[in-house]
Amino acid sequence: MNRTRRSLLAVPFACLARAATLTPRQRVDRALAGQDLDRPPISLWHHFGLEKHGGARHAEATLQFHRDYATDLVKVMSDFPFPKPAGAWWEVREQDNPFPEQVGALRAIARGLAGSAHFVETIFNPWNVAEKLSSPDEVRRLMREQPQRLLDALEVIARSEASHVRRALAAGASGIFLAIANAQEGLLTREEYRKFSAPFDRMVLDAARSAPLNILHLHGDRVNLDEFLAGWPAPAINYSVHGSGIPFAQVRRKFTGVLLGGVDERDYRTRTTERMRADIRLARAQAGPKLIVTPGCSVPDDSQPAELRRLAEAAALS
Repeated sequence: MNRTRRSLLAVPFACLARAATLTPRQRVDRALAGQDLDRPPISLWHHFGLEKHGGARHAEATLQFHRDYATDLVKVMSDFPFPKPAGAWWEVREQDNPFPEQVGALRAIARGLAGSAHFVETIFNPWNVAEKLSSPDEVRRLMREQPQRLLDALEVIARSEASHVRRALAAGASGIFLAIANAQEGLLTREEYRKFSAPFDRMVLDAARSAPLNILHLHGDRVNLDEFLAGWPAPAINYSVHGSGIPFAQVRRKFTGVLLGGVDERDYRTRTTERMRADIRLARAQAGPKLIVTPGCSVPDDSQPAELRRLAEAAALS
C-alpha cells in the first residue's frame, strides 16, 4: 500500500463526512433523478430490539444510528407487533392504528431530522404479519385447507397496514420499505404468491402511491425478482446481489428505477473497507447513477461500531 493510500485510510471518519459536498437528502434526491453525485448515497440497518421500551427510545436509537454511521437514507426498523385477536389468529380485526408506538417514533424521527434526510418506514407484508400472529406452518396449512379464511385474514391485515402507511406518511416519512420474504422458490410457488400475497402487498403499497420513495425489499436467495421489475408503484428495489447471485447488470436491463444494495450482508462483520470499495465500484458500474449503496438485507444485530462505520468509509473513498 502506498503512502497516499495509507493516509486516506487514516483520515478520521468525521473528517470524511465533512468533506461531502451534498446533504444526505440532496444525495438521495439526485440518485432518484439519476443525476451526478459527489459519492453514492448509502444506508444500512439492523434490528435494535427495543420494542419493549416504546417509541421514544426507538426513535432515539434510529437518529443516533443515522448520526453515528453517516447514512444518507434513514431506514426505520419496525418491530412493534400487530395486535393479536382474542380468539384464533385468523379472526384478526381491522385496526385503524395498529402500531401507535411506531407512529410516535416516526413523528420524533421527523422532528430530529428536520428535513435533512429522507426516512422510510419499514412495513412487513401481510403474509409475514400472519406468520408472526401464528407460525409459517400454520399459515401454509390454512392456505391448503381453508384458503378463503386465509384470504379474508390477509385482507384485514392489509387494510390495517394501509391505514398505518397513511399515518406514516402524515408523520413525515418519504415512503415505505415494503419487505416481501415469501416471493421465493421453496416457500410459495409463483401462482401461490400471486393469489395469496401479491394483491395484499399491492394494497399496502397503493396506500403510499403518492410518496416519492417507496422501496420493495425482496428478501431471500431464491427470490423471483422478475415478478417485480415492472408494474409496481415503487421507484426502488432492494435485494441481495450476493445471496441471489443476480447481478445489478441483469436487473438494470429491465428496471429503470433506483437499485439499493451491492454490499454483501452475509459476511458484513468481517468485510474489509477495501472489499466494500470493490462492491461499490461494481455496483456503480452496473447500476449507474440510480443507486443507493446498501447491504442486501439487515446486517447482524451484534455488528460493532467500527464494523458499521466501514460502509461510509468505503463510500467516501470510492
